Amino acid sequence: MPSLPIIANSIAVEQTFESAVELITPNFHMGWDLFLALIPLLVAVMIFKHHRRFRSLVWWPLFLIFMAFLPNAPYVLTDVIHFVDKVRVTPPLPVWAMSLLLLEYFLYFTIGMQSFTLSMMLWGHLLKRHHAGWAVIPVEIIVLGLSTLGVFLGRFDRLNSWDLVCNPFHVLGHTVRETLQHRDQMMMGILFFTLFLIYYLSKFSNILVLDLIRPAQHDRSHQQRVAE
Repeated sequence: MPSLPIIANSIAVEQTFESAVELITPNFHMGWDLFLALIPLLVAVMIFKHHRRFRSLVWWPLFLIFMAFLPNAPYVLTDVIHFVDKVRVTPPLPVWAMSLLLLEYFLYFTIGMQSFTLSMMLWGHLLKRHHAGWAVIPVEIIVLGLSTLGVFLGRFDRLNSWDLVCNPFHVLGHTVRETLQHRDQMMMGILFFTLFLIYYLSKFSNILVLDLIRPAQHDRSHQQRVAE
């Protein structure tokens, strides 16, 4: 018959395991935020990559939807506060749980920022096709600033993209009255610098990967033409 200390240890291990599983299991808000983060990428593919299929009366409303939902993509980065809360639990997470948690949030942050980065790169390619490559950097800086403001409003004032679509005048008035006049500008500066840094690191990484892939694709196409 097992002794009482062994039984107590078994119960403690079981409770620790259940607590760890509960902490590392993705919750509803992560799935919802990820869904919102992917909306701008889906719209960007339509209006920037296949823009010829849409007339102006359709293209511009889609573009406004794209701009309204774009801050949702980098917004996922602010969920780092939930990651920190999970890491700082007592007793500490076991190694296996910590590893899964790190992988979970790495993928979560990566998908969100890739949605933002790829959306902006598609926009940049459209500008270049229309001989406006000079506007890519200014557009990126402006959009990074607007996205920073959107992330700030979403995280600290709990506004969301639906508010901008359904009640834009309320959002505009709230932004001017509460954010630009009375809030800590340093926080927005930190958010902008963080988003700026991560965006350009992600963009240049994507460009590097594309440069590595394109020569291989060119070689295969050349070999196929020779074989024919």
